Amino acid sequence: MLNAQQRLAVETCDAPLLVLAGAGSGKTRVIVEKIAHLAQRRGLAPGRIAAITFTNKAAREMRERVARRLPRDAAEAVQISTFHALGLRFLQREHARAGMRRNFSVLDAEDSAALLKDLLPRNARPQDLQTLRAAIGHAKNLGLDPQATAAAAETAREQETAAHYAAYQQRLRAYNAVDFDDLIRLPLALLEADAGLAAAWRERLHYLLVDEYQDTNGAQYRLLRALAGPRGAFTCVGDDDQSIYAWRGARPENLAELSRDYPALRVIKLEQNYRCSARILRCANALIARNPHAHPKTLWSAASEGPPLRVLACRDAAHEAARIAALLDRAREREGAGWGDYAVLYRGNHQARELEKALRLARVPYHLSGALSFLDRAEVKDALAYLRLIANPEDDAAFLRIVNLPRRDLGATTLEKLGHAAQARQLPLLAAALDSACIAALARRQAQALGDFAMLIQRLRARAEQMPAAALLDTVLEASGYRMHLAAQPGDAATRARREGNLRELGEWFAAMQRGGLRGGDLAQQLMLLGHTDRDEPGDAVRLMTLHAAKGLEFRGVCIAGCEDGTLPHEGALDENRLEEERRLFYVGLTRAREWLALSYSGHARRFGETVALRPSRFLDELPAADLARDGDDPAAEAEARRETALQHLDRLRTQLGG
Repeated sequence: MLNAQQRLAVETCDAPLLVLAGAGSGKTRVIVEKIAHLAQRRGLAPGRIAAITFTNKAAREMRERVARRLPRDAAEAVQISTFHALGLRFLQREHARAGMRRNFSVLDAEDSAALLKDLLPRNARPQDLQTLRAAIGHAKNLGLDPQATAAAAETAREQETAAHYAAYQQRLRAYNAVDFDDLIRLPLALLEADAGLAAAWRERLHYLLVDEYQDTNGAQYRLLRALAGPRGAFTCVGDDDQSIYAWRGARPENLAELSRDYPALRVIKLEQNYRCSARILRCANALIARNPHAHPKTLWSAASEGPPLRVLACRDAAHEAARIAALLDRAREREGAGWGDYAVLYRGNHQARELEKALRLARVPYHLSGALSFLDRAEVKDALAYLRLIANPEDDAAFLRIVNLPRRDLGATTLEKLGHAAQARQLPLLAAALDSACIAALARRQAQALGDFAMLIQRLRARAEQMPAAALLDTVLEASGYRMHLAAQPGDAATRARREGNLRELGEWFAAMQRGGLRGGDLAQQLMLLGHTDRDEPGDAVRLMTLHAAKGLEFRGVCIAGCEDGTLPHEGALDENRLEEERRLFYVGLTRAREWLALSYSGHARRFGETVALRPSRFLDELPAADLARDGDDPAAEAEARRETALQHLDRLRTQLGG
């Protein structure tokens, strides 16, 4: 059953709509029900409904929920995707308008960084590359092309950045490629420049639903506006209190922009929280009330009061981690829950080290989120590059990654000559490797190696049409010699086994995904858009993750570690007067918990070889004192907890010693 505000949000379809959905207020259910309402009650063809999310995981989950709500054909017709996937679909249809050939490539962060690195002097520092990447990304997030960036440049450094941006885009065009930021910027530029094209796409996407609207950047908001047009057939769902991605270009100000650009905008607030205990919610409300709000709201819950929030004062990070491990151990014993019902959240990934050591000692299983993505492993990216090139012979980025894996004595000079020849004849690199005019200037041995590689890809491509993805992967690894290449790499037996295990896991993943008849080439194209959190399968284990990564999740019990000034709020945020976003980040952490919360801080830390005193986070003083249980408030209960912890520790030692 929908509550009254949820139902109003679902049934409001004749005006632009902003739904301010507080934490745990059922926003995803509202979006799913609205899709069903538009299709079943309003008679809108499902294929003309587009729901836009921010992660592939969220899109997948929404697709699954829509599939349970609509008939199969209708559910599959609804266009549910991320902003970037929508941009990719747009460019695949409008590639000629963007000046690209049909089978263009999408460069990942590593490949685009390699292109930019070539534009810098040989003596450039790693931070120079990082600064340039950030500056170009910022310009693209604002929807600026190289010319507009150059026009806005005021300093010599900004002019130099604009020149690098122009050269980078020229290189992308030569490779018939785009980067992730271009998947938003290029569609936006085309829609804003061509009224007829914009009208056609508004007809194609008749109604838009945008999830996590507060996380949109400038270009994404302009893309929404271009697709919605003056009619404003959209529902934006968001929460300004959970806007925590300013460092990625998110603009919570876009909430206010909607009101200015669409004067008929209706605003509906979802304020009933279905997740947290009343006490947790009361603390979260008190905290976030200190931030300014364009649309104030107060969450409420019909849940039970719940226990006070524990505040743990610890000596240092090691003591803090040990107390958290013991607390989790006791909670699981007392509550009979699974380890996956609990999470430990922190401000930065570096804080996980002590927590990992303590949890291992306590034999508490854990899953560390935010470690190197499976899809970012070098051997996995190499294998996927083979599949991408087989699926799309014009994928120059994939060609460049694997043409010398395993080694074929093809150096940078040879590939540069091939690239110039291919660009002059408007050919992709793979085709150029078989073109006599393109390889005429190359040494015979290098020309032969390129030809052999191109013929290998052609043979694999011919077999791919009839071969499932998992079988194709195995064939590629053998036929290319990559598996032998991997086995010959330096490293111990465990490292080699881990690399082979990653490829085996990739094949198993393919096998699990090909039940619908997915072939190797199709799957490789889909993998181009996968992000770090899309394969996060922790099993029954305590989740260790940053507060940023925890957004959208919920747990029975949550510990937030490192609640010290300088850590949370972060020292950089204090220096730059960004306290409001840090408060929102802490608010997100509080509202991840359903039943209980523990907030811990250290009294001392080692900094540059010296012991320094730390102050508890100022955010702790912004919580209602009556709802907190600080160390020392109940000595008897704390003594009993210490006794139980000691007994559990002895039991573990006896088990380890075989007693």
